Amino acid sequence: MWGLRRLACFVCLWLPRLQCEESPRVSPEQVHLSYPGDPASMTITWTTFGSADSLVVFGPDPGPAFTHQAQGRATKFVDGGQLHRTMYVHRVTLTGLLSGHRYAYRCGSPKGWSRTFCFQALRNSSDWSPRFAVFGDMGKLNPQSLPRLQRDTEMGLYDVILHVGDFAYNLDTNNALVGDEFMRKIEPVAALVPYMTCPGNHEQKYNFSNYRARFSMPGSTEGLWYSWDVGPAHIISFSTEVYFYLEYGQQLVAEQFQWLVGDLQAASQPERRKERPWIITMGHRPMYCSNNDRDDCTLHESIIRRGLDPHRYGLEDLFYKYGVDLELWAHEHSYERLWPVYNYKVYNGSAEAPYTNPGAPVHIITGSAGCKERLDPFVPTPREWSAVRIEDYGYTRMQIFNRTHLWLEQVSDDQDGKVVDGIWLIKEQHGPEAWGKPRLGRACPFPGPDDSGDF
Repeated sequence: MWGLRRLACFVCLWLPRLQCEESPRVSPEQVHLSYPGDPASMTITWTTFGSADSLVVFGPDPGPAFTHQAQGRATKFVDGGQLHRTMYVHRVTLTGLLSGHRYAYRCGSPKGWSRTFCFQALRNSSDWSPRFAVFGDMGKLNPQSLPRLQRDTEMGLYDVILHVGDFAYNLDTNNALVGDEFMRKIEPVAALVPYMTCPGNHEQKYNFSNYRARFSMPGSTEGLWYSWDVGPAHIISFSTEVYFYLEYGQQLVAEQFQWLVGDLQAASQPERRKERPWIITMGHRPMYCSNNDRDDCTLHESIIRRGLDPHRYGLEDLFYKYGVDLELWAHEHSYERLWPVYNYKVYNGSAEAPYTNPGAPVHIITGSAGCKERLDPFVPTPREWSAVRIEDYGYTRMQIFNRTHLWLEQVSDDQDGKVVDGIWLIKEQHGPEAWGKPRLGRACPFPGPDDSGDF
């Protein structure tokens, strides 16, 4: 009898594993969208744990049926952890989409299909007002802002999500099982709108392999750096991490910097800047911050701002030279809005309207979406260039209304979705010609957009 019980226990313990090995999971999961750079296209990415075809069926929403099918490819990814877990990352790019039209889709193969999701194709024009949710530093544990972001997304408040580095904490943890769970958690958001990313320090394990494998960004660098156009803006995503993980190749710093120079030069050509005057950057570690820690941004000669010794590949001078309007950052688990600043000097447009025709780029640090590391405190006394500091969980909303007006607001999840900060960034002129003399700033109220259906 004892022997039979031992055998039964053995079977109960090992049968699920044997079944998993014989029948790997091939139903799609971790579905998410990204924008490949062509307004008539959308890329759909998902994961299976066994080999399967990469198919998407889709059609107009509302509509009677899926009228189109697209095929892509799967890439086998082996995690660098001890178990060397294998997964298949599928990518299919839909083409020929009609500007601004809604589509329903399912992804998978005859071996298994996802549930039905819907998205709206981005508009093929610079004359519309894209809406964004912007945040960084969201983990599998304590992703406090995610339920509210999901509700916002289901209500149609966003056209694009910008996740400014640090995912899951970490994508590679526990043989990448934490990454799998995180990607499942964000699916209700990321399967509905393009989920655009940049790498953070928490992605660095195994040379950023989980980040590079799981996301599908434009360009040919596996999402390390790329750019794209949307509405009246040119958005540049780049890796601050190449400056800190030199063991993966110091040449990456130079390669990215030269790419940035070329991209900014192209975006600054008169005809292109006329059509898309806003140049916006997103990178994980900020140049400036007033948090009470020893991060790079607390140093006067921060690496991101000034570059590697002796002041090579610094980004502040580069972004200033080409008239970057807005710089989005994360890494610090808090929200901080800076006055327009360059080289530690404040260049407000005026005392009454500091963000109207400012004389330097505007910086927003938004890294409080929620993770297991909790929030980061500030130093007691704000720096001269720091305008607003908030220690709440939350995220940023951004809407580019037109070629001259851009709205930013901070949503506090701790305060039940209350908008706790907001500014109009107004620029009648873009490019380095807009920069001016340093001026000190002061706090001002923030009347935001009306109730017309926008934020």
